[in-house]
Amino acid sequence: MSLPVIPLLTIELLIALVTAHLLADFVFQTTYMVLNKQRPWIMLMHGLHVFALTALFSGGAMLLSLGIALSHVAIDTIKIKFAPDTLRTYLLDQAAHFVVLFMAVVWLPAWLIDPWWPPLSTDMIQIALVVAGFITATMAGGVAVGHLMSRYKSDAQPEGLEYAGRMIGLMERGLIFLMVMIGEPSGIGFLIAAKSILRFDTVARDQKMSEYVIIGTLASFGWALAASFATIATMRALGY
Repeated sequence: MSLPVIPLLTIELLIALVTAHLLADFVFQTTYMVLNKQRPWIMLMHGLHVFALTALFSGGAMLLSLGIALSHVAIDTIKIKFAPDTLRTYLLDQAAHFVVLFMAVVWLPAWLIDPWWPPLSTDMIQIALVVAGFITATMAGGVAVGHLMSRYKSDAQPEGLEYAGRMIGLMERGLIFLMVMIGEPSGIGFLIAAKSILRFDTVARDQKMSEYVIIGTLASFGWALAASFATIATMRALGY
């Protein structure tokens, strides 16, 4: 039994909607909004971001954008009210959003999308894929690694500048994404060596800190590599 073939325009629309989602959730959603999303006006603002970006990337499909924004707010509200703030909850939350986007482009009637959705140029599709991959590798990865490391933070008690670890993680995942995309993954080895040298004095004096850094580094590098190679695999599957 063969699997159904998804039309290219459907794949293009899905790429556009995923890119809009990632921008709304990780670029336009500030730390303040994340920490205060239980307030109705903050949730409303986030929903408006989702609606506006979805409308922009879908070519102006207002009903589609409204439905996605409402589902996004509903999923986030359920997560905040009934689920603990853990890595599992975060991954399930993102999975739920992606399922909604996939179902929207696969199951919605053509009349709801076709009049609004112009064919994308090859360059625009590639740009959207790279943007989505970069956000997934860097900002989405930062949230995932942060949730993973939260259980160890109180024991390791890392010292340093406020938010410095988050910034270092973003930059190292960004560099990994860049190296993989330009076809120079061997440069990641130098990145690992440089970080090991810079952290050597700190971790050598404290076993807990050493284990904390190793777990965080491996998780960060692993996430970035997975996102980077997934981006390349998607582009190759689409013939780009």
